[in-house]
Amino acid sequence: MIARIPESPGLRDLGVTNWLVCKVIAARQRVPRAHLFTTLGQHRRLMWSWLPFGGMLMRGGKFSARDTELVILRVGHLRDSQYELQHHRRMARAVGLDEATQERIFQGPDAPGLADRQRALLTGVDELIETRSLSDATWALLATHLDRPRLIEFVMLTSQYDALAATLSALRVPLDFDE
Repeated sequence: MIARIPESPGLRDLGVTNWLVCKVIAARQRVPRAHLFTTLGQHRRLMWSWLPFGGMLMRGGKFSARDTELVILRVGHLRDSQYELQHHRRMARAVGLDEATQERIFQGPDAPGLADRQRALLTGVDELIETRSLSDATWALLATHLDRPRLIEFVMLTSQYDALAATLSALRVPLDFDE
């Protein structure tokens, strides 16, 4: 699969600030290039609009890192987003979601061994991705585990990573790790 946007743009394509940010992100991720960022960085204002929003949802919101990674892994799995899965499987392990738990997340809400909260989150992700909405029953289930701000954040987090998966696929952003 060939990237639709040049995958290793230079200083001229990114501008000094975006070029430097992409280098820092790649170093933190321990990859030669952070392809998502070198791709989005070619639309300079868009990248700087998206970064705070995506960053807040990923680590600056009210969700725990474990809940956030559970949601992202399920979205990545449902959308077959290898880019998301490649990064977030590592991040999930770092916050305590081991391989066995990740496999249960991929199996879905009926997988044995899930906590009730995990089951509720997975049910919500599945329904939101499939129907673009949530039934009253699923909303009520989520509301037994999440307060009002977290309910809002759940919808935004799920939708953001669904949109990101679509962006990665449509632009054919290459993987960062050779696996």
